[in-house]
Amino acid sequence: MSAILEARDVSKIYEMGATKVAALDHVSLAIEPREFVAIQGTSGSGKSTLLNMLGGLDHPSSGEIFFNSTPLSPLSKKEMARYRRRSVGMIFQNFNLLPTMTARENVSLALAFGGQRGQQRKARSRELLARVGLGDRLEHRPSELSGGEQQRVAIARALANNPKVLLADEPTGNLDSIRARELLSLLREMVSKDALTILLVTHEHELANSFADRIVLMKDGKVVQL
Repeated sequence: MSAILEARDVSKIYEMGATKVAALDHVSLAIEPREFVAIQGTSGSGKSTLLNMLGGLDHPSSGEIFFNSTPLSPLSKKEMARYRRRSVGMIFQNFNLLPTMTARENVSLALAFGGQRGQQRKARSRELLARVGLGDRLEHRPSELSGGEQQRVAIARALANNPKVLLADEPTGNLDSIRARELLSLLREMVSKDALTILLVTHEHELANSFADRIVLMKDGKVVQL
């Protein structure tokens, strides 16, 4: 089986004045379809930088990212935007929901960017929110939802356009331990039921052990354990 997402000898160098800092140092990592992989490491180890490369939010200084064996670097800005919109979904520690919009409207907005029309969007946003256990919270704004519920809205939004891969950057960072386990149980279920591939950055070792198929350890911009 070929990897759905792959970093091949990827480095990322940031220049700070005369100083060069290697956020990623010749990282290679292959993620198989329907795999749930956790990336762990101390702050500054390169975890989030790698996730941003895989999600098309940033470009490597050298090396290549592949999605379904296709390199990302030749893609135009428009093609890269389509990749971010349709092939990968991303969720973050800060839920990044629009505060003036209801849960349904937040999800519907992502569907609009994906080209879906009004009635389609309404039905699909309801379906997605029901899927993450929020069928009764459609018209609530973020301020009326708990942290766990807001993160579920963010997951529904990330899945709006049927991505093959979900990239999650510390999604449980703002949740208590019970809500964190509930959230990862939901993601684990999606790997099984929806054929989703998940790459999770987390500092919670116990959660990674409980839910991931394998754990990748990073240190100083390098992968030290696959």
